[in-house]
Amino acid sequence: MTAQIDVLTSREVPLGGPRAMRVRRTLPQRHRSLIGAWCFVDHYGPDEVAHTGGMVVAPHPHTGLQTASWLFEGEIEHRDSAGNRATVRPGELNLMTSGRGISHSEVSTEGTSVLHGAQLWIALPDGTRHADPGFEHFVPQPVRGPGWEARVFLGSLLGAESPVSTHTPLLGAEVMLATGKSLEIEVDEAFEHGVLLDVGAVDVDGTELKPSDLAYAAPGARTLTVTAHEEARLLLLGGPPFGEPIVMWWNFIGRTHEEIVGYREEWQAQIRDGRQVDGRFGVVDIDMDSIPAPEMPNVRLKLRH
Repeated sequence: MTAQIDVLTSREVPLGGPRAMRVRRTLPQRHRSLIGAWCFVDHYGPDEVAHTGGMVVAPHPHTGLQTASWLFEGEIEHRDSAGNRATVRPGELNLMTSGRGISHSEVSTEGTSVLHGAQLWIALPDGTRHADPGFEHFVPQPVRGPGWEARVFLGSLLGAESPVSTHTPLLGAEVMLATGKSLEIEVDEAFEHGVLLDVGAVDVDGTELKPSDLAYAAPGARTLTVTAHEEARLLLLGGPPFGEPIVMWWNFIGRTHEEIVGYREEWQAQIRDGRQVDGRFGVVDIDMDSIPAPEMPNVRLKLRH
């Protein structure tokens, strides 16, 4: 069965402030908030750090989600309030679980001249969204075939399987294709899928993508066929429909407007003279002022499905 493809285009937004580096955001959108449990997709670079200053994201909070950091070029230092400190490198998964609450910072390293990658969020199901915060690091080994190479960082694909445990079934993989290569990928028909094109030119089941486009395929397809018209790299994301409505605002995921208001108030109470004090979101060990939460909108936050 050939999948029917819906192409989601990106919008450009500043990361961490109006003068910060720009990122291209494809999820969430007005008519689609999730692909499986994947609820946020930012794609950035190649970004010349000398021109933009790179990534300098001061301590900020999260609830009810996981952050999956995946780089193509450059390095980022991650620090969080659970005491984890790691360097994000190309081809290596760094997965942070916020659970009931965590805060973290992300700063490109001094040796990074070009920054290029994706920042992805995963919504946690109701049964585990208040779990303890945590952090996992995984280096997937590449699997190869004629004209293609893949790194599977979550779930299983193309004969490779990630050992990283997830709270809902998920797929996350980087796939590289040579010019002219057509790859038929067997996928779980219970999953919906997203194909984010990083570089190159491809079509997915006959639908053309431009860089930073996200192709959406609904559940029901057993294969996805990707054809590269020029050398290409993409991320393939997937999972069964999440099935739970969420409320998503700023860096928080909850289930009601009131819950988000409460998270915001708790975060603001942890900032004194710009610096963190202890509370739900802990304290990041870094010499930076924390990012205050924006004002809540004048309307009630809507459920996303």
